[in-house]
Amino acid sequence: MLEIESKVIDENIQGTALASEVNAQAEKKFYIESYGCAMNFNDSEIIASILHEVGYGATKDIEEANLILINTCSIRDKAEQTVRHRLMHFKGFKKRNRTMLVGVMGCMAERLKEKLLEEEKLVDIVMGPDSYRTLPALIAEAESGQKSVNVLLSRDETYADINPVRLDGNGVSSFVSITRGCNNMCSFCVVPFTRGRERSRDADSIVREARELFENGYREVTLLGQNVDSYRWENEQTNELVTFANLMERVALIDPLLRVRFSTSHPKDITDEVLHVIARHDNICNYIHLPIQSGSTRILQLMNRTYTKEWYLHKVKRIMEIIPGCGLSTDIITGFCTETEEDHQETIDIVKQCKFDLAYMYAYSERPGTLAARRYADDIPEEVKSSRLSEIIDVHRINSHNSNLADVGKTYDVLVEGPSKKNSDDYCGRTDKNKMVVFAKGTSQKCDYVKVLITGCTSGTLLGEIVE
Repeated sequence: MLEIESKVIDENIQGTALASEVNAQAEKKFYIESYGCAMNFNDSEIIASILHEVGYGATKDIEEANLILINTCSIRDKAEQTVRHRLMHFKGFKKRNRTMLVGVMGCMAERLKEKLLEEEKLVDIVMGPDSYRTLPALIAEAESGQKSVNVLLSRDETYADINPVRLDGNGVSSFVSITRGCNNMCSFCVVPFTRGRERSRDADSIVREARELFENGYREVTLLGQNVDSYRWENEQTNELVTFANLMERVALIDPLLRVRFSTSHPKDITDEVLHVIARHDNICNYIHLPIQSGSTRILQLMNRTYTKEWYLHKVKRIMEIIPGCGLSTDIITGFCTETEEDHQETIDIVKQCKFDLAYMYAYSERPGTLAARRYADDIPEEVKSSRLSEIIDVHRINSHNSNLADVGKTYDVLVEGPSKKNSDDYCGRTDKNKMVVFAKGTSQKCDYVKVLITGCTSGTLLGEIVE
């Protein structure tokens, strides 16, 4: 998936995004769950806006919903199985409420299409990532007793004119989509087939959305796309060409108090221009997610990643030259087709060299329809995949812990996100390098920037105290 699939937590399920109290007094209610990457969560917010406009209100109570939507991910088989289990769970609610509609949207809907409607008989509506505007018509068709489906892909749909309804309830940080689709054709990835070709959103609408978020109290935006570095938009009236570096600078200039992040970068496309913009603006976070996928050049070629191990290491070196101490995270797939022990050790080596602060690591899961599924045998035994994955995780954990230990004694600006999950007397927030920090509340409030002295750490979290 977009290498933003790295944002996925807990085996490709980032959790359940339940709609906030939007249009709460409406007669009809919708309930929505989102699985997978950040793009899916952003799409759910677009859906919420469309439903709000046609009179639907959000609910957290599935029992009172007239419409249940599940936003799906196809990046790994386990993600699809989780969705199937949820659909079986929803079947019980439909038996008790005959008028309730269930819809599947997103990448799994695009990939499976009629199978969801005919073979599974669990859903009433199926819509792909480019057909959300047609949801009201699809609902009307389903209410008449017809199965409704629209999975047509578009070459120009960006939903630029739709103001997403924020579902996370965080009020601190939010995603802003800047591109849709992908042109890279990595052999393991379904995104080009489920989300279509890459297209860039109107730069003015992106800046406007980010400004509105800031004016509504948000203090952090993440510019989101499968490959943000390939963003290119031309103003038809002025012929001005806006690159990703230009766009990011525009967003940063909205206000110094607005933090700017982005995800995801492709190693072949991230430019020195982007790096210099990051270095020039204090409110653009010194953090880059740069997926490597494998440390073996041979495997990278089979993956159609279009770079070598040496290229990647050079790019990391260049990042550190222009942005000293920049936070770095990555994605890694182990057990790809034909992977040898030597290939595996190459991946171990790059993890040791790069010392990633954060890594999202998975065993290869063949996805039907991808180039890899058509060209190569999925020939690495599951027990070998699992063993190699465990080795990579062990090396990364040592690096991550050492990275956190190196922060002890340093002071960072932290954006307060809210109470800590483990102790309501503590707050949590992130440094600009995307490290989570837990600290006593003091007099600080959510959305404040506070200076925090790091006094300790775990393997995954920094511990600290607010200092003047």
